Amino acid sequence: MAFEGLTNRLQNVFGKLRGKGKVSEDDVNEAMREVRLALLEADVNFKVVKDFIAKVKERAIGQETMKSFTPGMVIIDIVNKELTELMGGTQSKLAKSNKPPTVILMAGLQGAGKTTSSGKLAKMLLKDNHRPLLVACDIYRPAAIKQLQVLGEQIGAPVFTLGDQTSPVDIARSGLQHAKENGNDYVIIDTAGRLHIDEALMEELRQIHDVAKPDEVLLVVDAMTGQEAVNVAESFHGQLELTGVVLTKLDGDTRGGAALSVKAVTGCPIKFAATGEKIEPLEPFHPERMASRILGMGDMLSLIEKAQSSIDADKAAEMERKMRTAEFTFEDFLEQMEQVRKLGPIDQLMDMLPGMGKMKDMKNMKVDEKQITRVEAIVKSMTKDEKRKPEILNHSRRKRIATGSGTSVAEVNRLIKQFDDMRKMMKQFSSMMGPKGPKGGMKGLKGMLGKGMKFPF
Repeated sequence: MAFEGLTNRLQNVFGKLRGKGKVSEDDVNEAMREVRLALLEADVNFKVVKDFIAKVKERAIGQETMKSFTPGMVIIDIVNKELTELMGGTQSKLAKSNKPPTVILMAGLQGAGKTTSSGKLAKMLLKDNHRPLLVACDIYRPAAIKQLQVLGEQIGAPVFTLGDQTSPVDIARSGLQHAKENGNDYVIIDTAGRLHIDEALMEELRQIHDVAKPDEVLLVVDAMTGQEAVNVAESFHGQLELTGVVLTKLDGDTRGGAALSVKAVTGCPIKFAATGEKIEPLEPFHPERMASRILGMGDMLSLIEKAQSSIDADKAAEMERKMRTAEFTFEDFLEQMEQVRKLGPIDQLMDMLPGMGKMKDMKNMKVDEKQITRVEAIVKSMTKDEKRKPEILNHSRRKRIATGSGTSVAEVNRLIKQFDDMRKMMKQFSSMMGPKGPKGGMKGLKGMLGKGMKFPF
């Protein structure tokens, strides 16, 4: 996950500061030295690091910090605010034209994820009851038009194309006219990329820009390319006057430097962050939430928003009652898995929970998608009665389920045992939860994990 190394380093630095009753100037200097190294290792631009450390130092060595009862916490708060400021301060929203359609030009190098991001952006707009039109202007990359058409079909958004024999400028012009005639309130123009920035690419983009007069010029950059992503953003901004950046592959094994550098270097806000290859709606980029995650404080607001948009509240309340009374069946389990899948990968959800980085049991929990599919196949091979009453699952039934799901009897047995253990654990968990949280606090929760609470996937 992006920033994992940086988060661990910063937590170690601030752990030392938290334990001090008084913080001297030397303590601050030592902490800032380590923060500086951590940021450079995360591939943050050198000048950005230098300016950031200078700002934090200036505020941290002030009288209010030195006199505070909790100087360590004050310094962490300063770092949090400066990190937020570094990434733009506040969320930068998508522009909206006074006279529809709003035109969005997607630019970037080949392989950054422009076409996928265009689809994700269209899905986000559809979710907000807009009528986006995707315009296929990449006539050079083999199957680029087909890829956009497939994405459009998947998400239910129309795609305008004139094939690969018409010039991208003419396609953009005709696409815009088509949108006006068909009542589309957003036009997303997917342009061609190159393996590197060249004059031919820029000239074509300038011509499309002149014809389409976009309200937004979004540069799609791959977060995994680190500092190179910032250099690309700087080059494009010099030629095109970008209005924002879409940072893709932020869930990859990346150091995250692009997210922390791009706004400071180009002046362009990061408007969206994209994770994974699945066509989920683009996520608005919230600098304050990202700063909180980098510092290991979690991102509960984003998690709550995901849950509110994906989970049926009445179903969730009924599910909670069933778990509490041990009435939870395999039918409920299947439904619960589908609800959780809507939220996204489990390891990403864990990253949003405060303090999860410190809980090794959770941190090391990796969820194998193939295993989840096998579990679903096993449950779907059960009859309605078997799902509702797992106790009737004798050997012959288990053998039939294994054959039907393409798994072994041992795998079926393992799932049934883990499901039974989970039901018992859920009941135990609900009984130990008091009005003020778990009895025994985090120790109680860790104790349960230590007993070997395993999920059936």
